[in-house]
Amino acid sequence: MSTLPRRLAFLFLWLAANLCADAAELRVFAAASLADALGEIGRDYTTISGDQVQLNLAASSALARQLKEGASADVFFSADETKMDELAKAGLLAVDTRRTLLGNTLVVVVNAERGAPVTAAPDLAGEYIRRLALAEPATVPAGIYAKAWLGRAGLWSAVEKKVVGTENVRACLAAVEAGNADAGIVYKTDALISKMVKIAFEVPASEGPKIAYPVAVLQGARHREAARRYVDYLASPMAAAVFSKHGFQLAAPSHLERSEP
Repeated sequence: MSTLPRRLAFLFLWLAANLCADAAELRVFAAASLADALGEIGRDYTTISGDQVQLNLAASSALARQLKEGASADVFFSADETKMDELAKAGLLAVDTRRTLLGNTLVVVVNAERGAPVTAAPDLAGEYIRRLALAEPATVPAGIYAKAWLGRAGLWSAVEKKVVGTENVRACLAAVEAGNADAGIVYKTDALISKMVKIAFEVPASEGPKIAYPVAVLQGARHREAARRYVDYLASPMAAAVFSKHGFQLAAPSHLERSEP
């Protein structure tokens, strides 16, 4: 069976099982790097389910902190496992709803028109890079991943004083777009959405940290069953096609279900 018939068959079965449910307004806390993909998926999902999806997009660290402080949400979609682990340990996840859906890759970007001559990792320590934008490396997943890679490459001590920390990965991208940083380290998915930056080079998977995006229904969800349906849809072939279009890597089937730590 080809890919399209499989997707149509899944959609038919999903609709048959869920269209009878009452419409809900779901509040989804999600990593900023997921903005474009989840926006498109949300529009499709509302059309077929009737449920409305309200996205709260920010750094995963900020979102996890808000949730631990009592913020109300139905679903959390993180850019790393650590933030999800923190919520699990705090008892804030609905049992058996957590799954890892996506992966990503780090890239170094420079301004598309007046970008610094960067072709390899050691160039980040060179004279042409005076300001290096990273999502906040102490707390934000994209920055944590970037710092880990730079440390592994033996470059962190050489570039640390050049680092300009930003609120999240999209703010890091914006700093390079505006010329406020000579280079930045972002997810490949973010670099692909911008015409104002160019990818200087991609961090090889063998050198970079493993980047994973887990999702889960929250224990305090106002619309628990609707949230479960939405998370199921995020793991569907239809959503997978959108994530792939936006440059995300799809998790292997063995990672789609993940037990609590």
